[in-house]
Order: sequence, then structure tokens, then C-alpha cells
Amino acid sequence: MIKTFKTLFFVKSSLISLYLALTLPIPFISSGKLKLISILIFFLGLILIVNLTDDYVKTCESKISFNSSFISRLLGKKNWEIIWKDIKLIKSLPTSQGSKVHYFVTNKDENFLVPQRIEDFEKFISIIANKTKADVSNLSYISPLWTYKLLTVLSVLMIFGEIIAFSI
Repeated sequence: MIKTFKTLFFVKSSLISLYLALTLPIPFISSGKLKLISILIFFLGLILIVNLTDDYVKTCESKISFNSSFISRLLGKKNWEIIWKDIKLIKSLPTSQGSKVHYFVTNKDENFLVPQRIEDFEKFISIIANKTKADVSNLSYISPLWTYKLLTVLSVLMIFGEIIAFSI
């Protein structure tokens, strides 16, 4: 059975709303000559950020694969695919922010970053546990979900503040 795990909604919404909060005023404050260019660049940036947050993971009986968007691949992010039986272990490393990132380590000693910002993460972990002999007890989201929700709320409040400021 093929199962697809998309990027977590709150990750996407936090990045998109932050982009909007930071760039929405630019077309309004740009001079007449630059207004059209700033509007075009604003929409180009919006298309880029939506595309960059469109990665997903697929699992099936025989393998797991990570698929990034076209723009992500242009910027150097690579798609990958691992046969379940080739996963030797999951290695955890600390981040500078006090969290942990995890890597699938294959029998060929290749490392692949375990996606930690996907929807239905508990189901994803259970599939990994069922398909590999790797220890999954340390797997968790890279950041607490409340951080993405807070960033989304703050960004939306900034957008409302900008709308009110420009309408007065």
C-alpha cells in the first residue's frame, strides 16, 4: 500500500504567511516606476515559496522515497529513494538549537535525512518501525508544533496590521 506524507500544514502556512507579512507592503510603498516590477517579483516570490514547501514522502511495501519540488531540485535539494531492507540504522545528531535531526544510514553507509516536518508523523514512524529493525524511539518533530503555529499567528497579525496601516 502506497502512503504519501505531505509537508506539515503548519510548516507551509508559517513560511507562506511570513513571506506575505514581510513582502506585502513592498508593492504599496514602491515608487511609480518600480510598482509593476515589485508586484511581479512579489508574485514570483509567492509562487517560489509555495513550490518550495511542496515536498513529500512516499512509502510502499518495498521502499521509501523523498520527492522535492522542481524549484527545490533547481536549488540543489535532491530526491532520494531507499529500499527498506537497505536501512541499517537511524543516526541522531543534535542541532545548534537543542533539537535533533535524524538520518537513515544504509548498508552502503549513505546518510539520508529523515523527514521531520510531515503530516501524520506518528503513522510515518510506525511504518519505519514495521519495515526496518531500526530504533525509532528518538524520532520526533524537529521543532515543537506550537512554534509553527505561533509563527503563523504572528505573521497573520502582521498582515492585518499592514492592511489596517495602509487603509487609514
